[in-house]
Amino acid sequence: MAKQMTAPVDSPPRPGLAELVARIRSHARWQATPRTIAEQVADVLAETEPDVDLLTVAERAGSPDGYTQHTLHTEAAFSVSAVVWRPGQVTEIHDHLVWCSFMVLQGAETETLYDIDGDRLVEIGERHRPAGSVSGVAPPDDIHRVRNTGDTVAITLHVYGADLSSGTSVRRIYEQRHDR
Repeated sequence: MAKQMTAPVDSPPRPGLAELVARIRSHARWQATPRTIAEQVADVLAETEPDVDLLTVAERAGSPDGYTQHTLHTEAAFSVSAVVWRPGQVTEIHDHLVWCSFMVLQGAETETLYDIDGDRLVEIGERHRPAGSVSGVAPPDDIHRVRNTGDTVAITLHVYGADLSSGTSVRRIYEQRHDR
């Protein structure tokens, strides 16, 4: 389970965050489909190439108790979070309420994709994403589990299409049943 860390009022310097937020803002407020916005914001991440310096050295270390999410910015149209994954850390299978764009800043992540077939959750694929990878997704086609399968700390930057200052982007957690 993730530990949610919200940036305090006296937030440390976040090099490049103001410029990134300004670029995202111009796309996140468009009247377009959620999928289109997610893809455009993913393009912004690829163009601006944010790096791990958005986090302090202590934040980049992560936690042995589970992956750690650091909220870096929130406003009505979107939120920016960094997630730190130690080797072997994994999310539950889940989907989201809103669009999401993300970039792997350090390390690598593996995403397992799922679909629902009747009343069963079915694995439909897997994507390995090395550092520099970007993606944009939107509900309803976003059931997944993410994990750090590498042997180093992975850091990902996520932009969610909502103000998550007092909530989460997760819509539902799925139980994976094992048929015998």
